[in-house]
Parts: sequence; structure tokens; C-alpha cells
Amino acid sequence: MEDRVREFSQEAHDLYLNQSVPYLAEPPDPLEFYRNWIGPNKPCIIRNACSHWPALSRWTPEYLREKVGSKVISVAVTPNGYADAVNGDRFVMPEERQMSFSSVLDIMEGKVSKVEKRGVFYVQKQCSNLLQELPELTDDLEPHIPWMSTALGKFPDAVNFWLGETNAITSMHKDHYENLYCVISGEKNFILLPPTDRPFIPYGVYQPAVYRQRDDGEFEVVDQSDSEKVPWIPLDPLDPDLEKYPQYRRAQPVRCSVKAGEMLYLPSLWFHHVQQSHGCIAVNFWYDMEYDIKYNYFQLLESLCEVIRST
Repeated sequence: MEDRVREFSQEAHDLYLNQSVPYLAEPPDPLEFYRNWIGPNKPCIIRNACSHWPALSRWTPEYLREKVGSKVISVAVTPNGYADAVNGDRFVMPEERQMSFSSVLDIMEGKVSKVEKRGVFYVQKQCSNLLQELPELTDDLEPHIPWMSTALGKFPDAVNFWLGETNAITSMHKDHYENLYCVISGEKNFILLPPTDRPFIPYGVYQPAVYRQRDDGEFEVVDQSDSEKVPWIPLDPLDPDLEKYPQYRRAQPVRCSVKAGEMLYLPSLWFHHVQQSHGCIAVNFWYDMEYDIKYNYFQLLESLCEVIRST
């Protein structure tokens, strides 16, 4: 069975997956985009897809201070930049801190000393935090992506705002969304793996916990004893432990950089790990995936991986 699962993955790479993330020169026709990218579940980067948004020229620190500087928003704070990630035998979530937007900008601009700051800060609330916490900024971009909404026949479930330090890293995971990730300023760096590489990606089940900063400035890990255990990927693709996870040698990750004005189409169920330039600002649109035969096949693959792991 293990050999067949490996062949299954290799066949996908041989038949239809690209060795790098292709670029589209301009926003696509909806039907063409569905046929070429959504249906085959393949990522691409669209140039000039959001370059007409006022946000690209307006969202300077000065503008943001004037527009939303006094707004209090949710900010993830961790000791090492890894929020929602495995740490030892725990799945550790960030401390969620309420801060003014101006305070976040002070950190991004280096106006706060290292002694005062303590920790790595990342605006990454998700759950449509742009609409919920920063509605004053919505006039600077489109409320949805018209050609994507037409292609899918639906509007996005969430529109999220991201702003973080260079040390703020998103650990490898997958989402049940068709994701359009738009960079407003700076650069995002992605490591992507297709769903068919699932046999080579290790999973564990971990006690959930959160970081909490003590009065002395140090962070501690506090268990969430009332919460169910969390399945997560312990492997760091930046420095994979191949002795512990030898199967990852067979994975074929693809790397790409998304720059200001560009938009990454990240298909549902693709595994991804994200880094960024310091102070990078991005907005992403989450469209709920169709729970069709592709989802069924992926669930079957998950089950087979569990059978192989337990034998």
C-alpha cells in the first residue's frame, strides 16, 4: 500500500503539477480561470490583479496612523514568531493582545526598544478581521474579487488583514478555502505542497496551549486543558528533521515570492508555510471550497496515510 501511495503522488507531479508557480500577466476570464486553475487545483500568481487598488499607494504608515491609528485591534504575540505551531509536545497558540494600530506601527518602524517590546508581533486575527476591526480601510480595495466570485458563484466567507514582523512565521498547514492572497506592500514567501504529497507530510496530535507573557517579560506556555487535542504538522520545512521524518525526502515543495500588487491563488487543501519581509501588509480573500469528489479523494488519502502510519 505504501508503494502505491508514493506512486499516486509521483503520478500527480508527472501528469499535471507544475515545478514552479506560473504567472498570469493580468486578471483572467472567470471561466478560463476555473477551467485552468480551480478545477485542476493548481496555484498561480496573477500580476496586476490588485495593482489598481488605492491601498497600494495609500497604505503608508502616515496614512494608516491618520485613518485607523486609534483603533484597537487584535495582535498575536509570541516569543519566537511561531504562532499556531508545534512546540515540543504542545500546539501553542499566540497571546492575543489588544493594541492600538499606532502601537503596532511603532513596533514595525522600530520606535520601540527591544527591552520594551519583548516578543514578535503579528496582526493575523483572520475571521474577516479587515471587515470586523478595520472597516475604515475597505474603501481602499475591492470588497471581493469579481472574476473569482463569478468563477465560483459565491462571495468570500472572510477578508483578512495581515501585518507583521519578519520573524513572524506561519507554520505549515492547509485550509478548506480557495484563497486569493494579495500583497499590498513588501513581499510574502511561500513554501507550497500539493494535497497529493500528504503521504510524506507528518502529523501528530498535540495538547493545545497558549503563550502568556509574565510580569517579568518572559513567556510561559499555559495548557488549555478543557480543549480537545489538535492535529498539526510538527515538521519545519525551513529545517526539516529528515532523521525523524524521513518520508519528507519524497515531498516536492514549490517556493514562490509574492510581491506588492501581485495575487497568489492558493488552492484549497494545499499545504503552505509563509514568511514575509518586515512590515509586509497583505489582504486575503477566503472563498469556501466545494466539498466535492476532490475532497472525498483527499479524505481517502488521509485515511490511507493513517493506516500506513499505524502498521
